[in-house]
Amino acid sequence: MATLQNIRSKGPLLVIVIGLALFAFIAGDAWKVLQPHQSQDVGEVNGESISAQDFQTLVEEYTEVIKFSSGNSALSDEQTNQIKDEVWRTYVNNKLIEKEAKKLGLVVSKAEIQAIINAGVHPMLQQTPFRNPQTGAFDKDMLKKFLVDYSKMNKAQMPSQYVEYYESMYKFWSFLEKTLIQARLQEKYQALITKSLFSNPVEAQNAFDARVDQSDLLLAAVPYSSIVDSTIVIKDSDLKAAYDKKKELFKQYVETRNIKFIDVQVTASAEDRAALQKEMEEYTEQLIANPSDYTTFIRSTGSETSYTDLYYTTKSLPADVTARLDSVAVGGVFGPYYNVSDNTLNSFKKLAVASMPDSIEYRQIQVVAEDAEKTKTLADSIYNAIKGGAGFAEIAKKYGQTGEPTWISSANYEGAQIDGDNLKYITAVTTLGQNELTNLALGQANIILEVTNKKAVKNKYKVAVVKRPVEFSKETYSKAYNEFSQFIAANNTLEKMTANAEDAGYKLLDRADLYSSEHGIGGIRGTKDALKWVFEAKAGEVSGLYECGESDRMLVVGVASVVPEGYRPLALVKDQLRVEILRDKKAEKIMADMKAANATSFEQYKNMANAVSDSVKHVTFSAPAYIPALRSSEPLVGAYASIAEVNKLSAPIKGNGGVFVLQPYAKEKLNETFNKETEETALANMHARMASQFISDLYLKANVKDQRYLFF
Repeated sequence: MATLQNIRSKGPLLVIVIGLALFAFIAGDAWKVLQPHQSQDVGEVNGESISAQDFQTLVEEYTEVIKFSSGNSALSDEQTNQIKDEVWRTYVNNKLIEKEAKKLGLVVSKAEIQAIINAGVHPMLQQTPFRNPQTGAFDKDMLKKFLVDYSKMNKAQMPSQYVEYYESMYKFWSFLEKTLIQARLQEKYQALITKSLFSNPVEAQNAFDARVDQSDLLLAAVPYSSIVDSTIVIKDSDLKAAYDKKKELFKQYVETRNIKFIDVQVTASAEDRAALQKEMEEYTEQLIANPSDYTTFIRSTGSETSYTDLYYTTKSLPADVTARLDSVAVGGVFGPYYNVSDNTLNSFKKLAVASMPDSIEYRQIQVVAEDAEKTKTLADSIYNAIKGGAGFAEIAKKYGQTGEPTWISSANYEGAQIDGDNLKYITAVTTLGQNELTNLALGQANIILEVTNKKAVKNKYKVAVVKRPVEFSKETYSKAYNEFSQFIAANNTLEKMTANAEDAGYKLLDRADLYSSEHGIGGIRGTKDALKWVFEAKAGEVSGLYECGESDRMLVVGVASVVPEGYRPLALVKDQLRVEILRDKKAEKIMADMKAANATSFEQYKNMANAVSDSVKHVTFSAPAYIPALRSSEPLVGAYASIAEVNKLSAPIKGNGGVFVLQPYAKEKLNETFNKETEETALANMHARMASQFISDLYLKANVKDQRYLFF
């Protein structure tokens, strides 16, 4: 009571405290709203940001285009990730071009786009549905007709599937038209750069000479491999000097992370396998006992392969079943057996085999009246009339149908879920004799069905298959989860995790230079949350346990180091530098030995210790020469050959595979005539390819920030 009175006495103070707390809470949320760039932007190009919502809109737009053009209603995770990457790449490229085009005054007019559409030869237009059926070429008249029809379309009076198709096609065209504008702007900008690199007669003559002037040379070399690596001393000062000299080569434009991680894949235990083996033995006994309804029985077993009471080709059966099918008599059961390729236990029963036509031509008349009784009466009348000699096609036309024959084969229905009326229908088509007629009652309609032709006889089977994956139980997963959780709790630093992983039975994996633009870790599905954590964590931190994969994987990640934007540290590139320094020091030693030997002729160099020799023919300046004796490509061979005199020995040259000397013994010119226009055209094409790399240069200057990993 005293406590209650004490609280009452401080009522006004409590109201103030609670009010301040609520204000802080609301203000905190308001602050987030007022700072959308901290939580809602997925990236930035040239200081211009794009929100997660706008980026998702672009992704959805492109996804619909892909679905429409491919005919797929659903996309895999991998395809979705590819779409996100393509949308981001396209967005960045367009922003880079737009900025440069604006400075130069480059624009794309409506008249230009209309001219491209009228010409109809742009590669993008060939990817549209508006193509002439005879020629396959883009047809602008088909496009115009569609756009007119779409603008006049009365959605309320059209079937929903037609409206949906027209909407999808219009979205497809709108996207393509927008993309066409962006592509045209890029083409104009690239053409401007290419023209600035255009060839001249002097360059054309030099390119011609570099290709047609050939030399045959003698080569004597001492390979770097002749010197044992351990005899070369590389000091820290050597590495530092090399790093300072080549520092610009090690510039990194985005931050990356070096990580260590443990990936645990849960598999079935011995107890799980034994339990499944027992189940499969019971199912096998039931197969032997002839179940009254195989469809229901196979469904009850949880088999990955369903059963339909139809004859199928072996293409519809699992490969492991097909491989064993001939070893089983009709009515026989095979199994249980383990199939390693899909990690399953299997049993199957060969119910029947028959030699049957696989391609069947048939025609039909669909009969529907006011009610079931009138439908049956009308169907019986039509059936009897055709049986009495009336023309099938004539009667079909009387009821608004063509009665034209069509073909069906097992490929049209194998792999599909078939039951009810569909099963009844396909059974009738596949079992009727040629020229045989039937009156088939299906739901609310009757089908007058006639088989008109049969061909392509094949062996077909009825096989009841019980295929069960060898899966872990909940108990097995819980045990693995608990053990892994305990390990992570006891080893919550990178040092401990690294030291104790192997003793605990876990394999520690390394990944260097992980980028935030990747879609996961270690190629494991469902690791986006772990990736997000990695780029929010500090060096030395270890994550918690992530459940991922196909609900069968567990992951823990430690951040070994952060490689910031800028110059990569010497520690991360010293191995690369060591290789180059090793080669340079070996070259210095070999050249010192050559100098000490006072060699002045090719024969003297050729007879030096560890030397190899070769004859290199048809060497040109335009292509690096491959030297078999050194097992390396040597660009300097062609460079020297282009200026050397016949029979004149070169000084020692430091190459990629060793130190060598060269002595040309013949020179010739290919039997080609210089054509300025041809050479300039070839150079222009080369310059165009070089100009296409301008996007990379623009990208490096645009301060592009990619933060998609925070959202997608």
